[in-house]
Amino acid sequence: MSNNDTLTRFLFEELGVRGEVVSLDASFQTALDLHNYPPVVARQLGQALAAASLLSATLKFDGSLIIQIRGNGPISMLVAQADNQQAIRGLAHWNGDVLEGNLSSLFGDGVLVMTIKPTKGKAYQGVVRLEGDSLADALQAYFTQSEQLKTRLWFAVNNERAVGLLLQELPAHNGEKADWERVEMLANTITDNELLSLNFKDVIHRLFHEESVRLYDPQAVEFKCDCSKEKVEASLLTLGLEELRSLIEERGVIEADCDFCNQHYQFDAIDIEQLFNKEKLSGSPVQH
Repeated sequence: MSNNDTLTRFLFEELGVRGEVVSLDASFQTALDLHNYPPVVARQLGQALAAASLLSATLKFDGSLIIQIRGNGPISMLVAQADNQQAIRGLAHWNGDVLEGNLSSLFGDGVLVMTIKPTKGKAYQGVVRLEGDSLADALQAYFTQSEQLKTRLWFAVNNERAVGLLLQELPAHNGEKADWERVEMLANTITDNELLSLNFKDVIHRLFHEESVRLYDPQAVEFKCDCSKEKVEASLLTLGLEELRSLIEERGVIEADCDFCNQHYQFDAIDIEQLFNKEKLSGSPVQH
């Protein structure tokens, strides 16, 4: 398999440490093509998409992981989501000119929100203050505070691709501190240029050729939005028929756009009446 749009897991067999490398090419470009992001915002989004992909790969169930940063700086919101099948999507909101800087200059006073959404069962959410100079710093601080798991992340992003590397202690593993420090030190020698130019096998060999490492088969990653006409209709049903009739009278049509993929949904008076008639026929309760 090529290096493009893949996530590869690896395991230090004797150390109780796992790792992952992700490369986002076409998926990253799709996210960029949908919005006219300034370069600085695009790089932050690339890091967030790589992070969501890496962290979602540690899920042991069907579901998704969402990373969100909210702040009062030039970038007011950054969201990246990935599910256990490695379908990713993301977006950013920004104001005015966004200049290079650290996290606080880009996002201002902000918070990092991590949401785990199982397909079945309740969602779990952790919130921490945004700390550190980079997204990698902020995520590492999150894991130190919320999960008590040693976790390190490295990102490299250019105009074409976003690449991420993750190292993490295995849960419930009381490994030797010296082992963790050794692999962390080795990973710290990687350069942005190497991450962006080498394929995943070469990255892992370059860093850890003296360790006993098991490589797993790469998993394909793709940009995929889970918005749908059915989901929009379900949201409209909660507003009730009279409210929607009133909106139609005022605006002529009801419109909804997906921020992630720019999909546009439009409903006229006939669509709304048909929607509620269909709901009546299905036997479901309909709000009026």
